Amino acid sequence: MPVEPTAATAMSAAEATRAVVQEFLDARLAGDTARLTALFADEVDWVLAENPTVPWIRPRSTAAECAAQFTELMEHTVPEDARASVDTFLVDGADAVLTGHVSGTVRATGKSFEGPFALRLTVEHGRITRHHLYENSLSIADACAP
Repeated sequence: MPVEPTAATAMSAAEATRAVVQEFLDARLAGDTARLTALFADEVDWVLAENPTVPWIRPRSTAAECAAQFTELMEHTVPEDARASVDTFLVDGADAVLTGHVSGTVRATGKSFEGPFALRLTVEHGRITRHHLYENSLSIADACAP
């Protein structure tokens, strides 16, 4: 007979998810790729609409590839122009959804991009197993175009 999760069990799963996602955000802000690599599972369900004109947007599936996205983003954008804000941080068990706004400038073109984003993360056994990012990819692609 299956055991139904109790409110305490569900709360502790949500608390654990929130803590890992907060650590992910802190590591991103610090540019700590070693910490990011440790936070991602060995295999990650990574979704970010592939865009051949944007050098940091490509398929990824390993912890190291996922963590490297931050480094690649910083190589191709102007760090002092990078802005991100989180408006909503929802957690339901192992899943978290963040919504907000992102903006920046592409180093090679000097063009800026901006728009809303939604990020869905799933945390299992203390590591991120799902990273689905939805953003204004048209604005980013336009900023990368010469």
